[in-house]
Amino acid sequence: MRALAEVGLAAWPLGLALVAALIGDRLVQARRRAALNRALHELRRPLQTLALAPAGGAPAPSAAHLALAALDDLDHEINGSPRSLIRRPVACRALVESAVERWRAPAANARRSLELRWRAGAAVALVDPRRVAQALDNLIANAIEHGGLRVRVEVTVGASRVRITVSNAALRALEDVRRDVRHGHGLRVVASVAAAHGGRFGVQRPAGAWVAIFELPLAPTPITAAEAGQGVADLAA
Repeated sequence: MRALAEVGLAAWPLGLALVAALIGDRLVQARRRAALNRALHELRRPLQTLALAPAGGAPAPSAAHLALAALDDLDHEINGSPRSLIRRPVACRALVESAVERWRAPAANARRSLELRWRAGAAVALVDPRRVAQALDNLIANAIEHGGLRVRVEVTVGASRVRITVSNAALRALEDVRRDVRHGHGLRVVASVAAAHGGRFGVQRPAGAWVAIFELPLAPTPITAAEAGQGVADLAA
């Protein structure tokens, strides 16, 4: 009996090592699955805008670039390749308006109104326009897909940041979205874009509504309108 007990004690390290290896493998597989789901999610958004473009009309020129940005993310998750982030001064109004226009048709098809309130003057942000467009698409798409009948995008400006809020009433509880492995990736994408730019992202739920707040740094020095517009023009190049 004593000999059997000694054998049992000696086997504990091996057993623990096997359990640790099994848990580690499952964690790796879960991370890979989550990464693939995030990339697929981001590929789906620009393809939706292409599919829902009005007949005879040209799709938004940035749709292909958004798909390429999502492929960059997939490459990063699978191969560890660096994520591209090319910041330049960009006219905020052109960037936000183009995102709103991309989602007019999907909003109409979902019987939602989509309103833009601009209160930021000629604000210019120092951002990668592809990444910001990626974040804006996610915020607007979430509000259309999960919310009530009215979606509002409002832009204001402070001393050092531009604030973009996307709001809607009766949005599905974020907890319900997070529990579904197919959803919840969009908010994480927005958070990562904000962090990469030194900005901020948060969600508030005042009185049953849903308000996403996305802040980005303003360009540090005054620039010409032509220079600011180049950032958006680069998306169509």
